[in-house]
Amino acid sequence: MKPLKITFALLVAAIAGVGITMVATNPKPDAYEDYATKQLTRYLKREGDELCDKVDVPDFLDDIVGSQCPQLINSLLKNNQDELRAIIVRGTQRQNYGVLSIYRTRLEISSALPGYEVESVGVFRRFYTYKAERL
Repeated sequence: MKPLKITFALLVAAIAGVGITMVATNPKPDAYEDYATKQLTRYLKREGDELCDKVDVPDFLDDIVGSQCPQLINSLLKNNQDELRAIIVRGTQRQNYGVLSIYRTRLEISSALPGYEVESVGVFRRFYTYKAERL
């Protein structure tokens, strides 16, 4: 009977240790804002690269504008990180469960552009996006 009690005590201690670790490593909102800003920047860069490929620039402007398109998009994204972060902050709600947090972000920049809803879980100082859909 004694080995069973020891095993049970070790199991309870291990579960408590994992729980305490999860509470201590539950990421804060500013960490999510950093993560979401980086993810949004990557997404917009990919979309921008595709847009540059699709834009039909007249031949006489192609040498000037066509080759500049990716650099222009990169520059716009690099110089507007604070604005992207503000959009994320405005559209994010956090549900804190102590051991983990659920972040729901609704991205609606303009009525002319599609909106997105993104859900991520924050646990062990990491974020995992499990839902991203176009509105």
